[in-house]
Amino acid sequence: MNTEWLRTVSHVLPDKTYIQLQYFYHFHKLPNLKNPKTFNEKLQWLKLYDRNPLYTIMVDKVLAKEYVASIIGEEHIIPTLGVWDRAEDIDFDALPEQFVLKTNHDSGGVVVCSDKKSLDREKTVNKLKKALKKNGYWYGREWPYKNITPKVFAEKYMSNDSVNEEIGSLLSYKFYCFDGEPRFLYVGVDRIENGNKGELLCTYYDTEWEQPPFNRPDHRTLPFLIDKPVCFNRMMSFSRQLSNQIPFARVDLYEVSGEVFFSEITLCPGSGYSPFYPLEWERKIGDWIKIPEAK
Repeated sequence: MNTEWLRTVSHVLPDKTYIQLQYFYHFHKLPNLKNPKTFNEKLQWLKLYDRNPLYTIMVDKVLAKEYVASIIGEEHIIPTLGVWDRAEDIDFDALPEQFVLKTNHDSGGVVVCSDKKSLDREKTVNKLKKALKKNGYWYGREWPYKNITPKVFAEKYMSNDSVNEEIGSLLSYKFYCFDGEPRFLYVGVDRIENGNKGELLCTYYDTEWEQPPFNRPDHRTLPFLIDKPVCFNRMMSFSRQLSNQIPFARVDLYEVSGEVFFSEITLCPGSGYSPFYPLEWERKIGDWIKIPEAK
């Protein structure tokens, strides 16, 4: 099934119809939205019916910093160096020799600058201009993204010497939380190619730091083992606080020299179109999501 036609008419289809078609393309069956059972079916239900207005703030990478700081403390927030409405307005001269540029509304608009003198500024601006024109709502109908005002922002460059420089940059610890309780996580790192975010490599762990009996086929396993971080208990505590009273949220954190830093909150990983294997775990993990009463 080719989805090109679906993208062409996506702006005129209602959310439910579009979600059903996208789900059918990825799973070869329609989602059970009346009585969802699996992890990804429940994510589709939450996209349609769990309309907490706080979610838009939580997924906006600029606004989320203030919100998260109010819960876990400003010292766990990566410093912001600047925010701009247009990529052309980035004040490169005012930025330090190392920094990271991101867009606040998507995951692809990332430029990692480890040496400002070698940064191709024109290429960087063009990349971010394209990213600013995207609206992630239309691909997966994740409604919290629909009304975010796109912006570019610069963050302090963070590094951890324990990461193999040939593999990527900073390790990210992504906790899958269900009603405020982290059940498992994956440790991931993006390959950095010419300063740009590249292929994701990751390994899943349960909260006892054992590898669970499931995985996702769109994730490549890290080629080296990761030691349990010394700040793991703090990570667990922060994940609980940031996902409290939310049916499902993935809380992404960094560890740098024994300190915990906030990365982002994701409410619908893979937009709910990426299954766990073996497939029996789609149902087992789905059981951890308690569907709230539809408003």
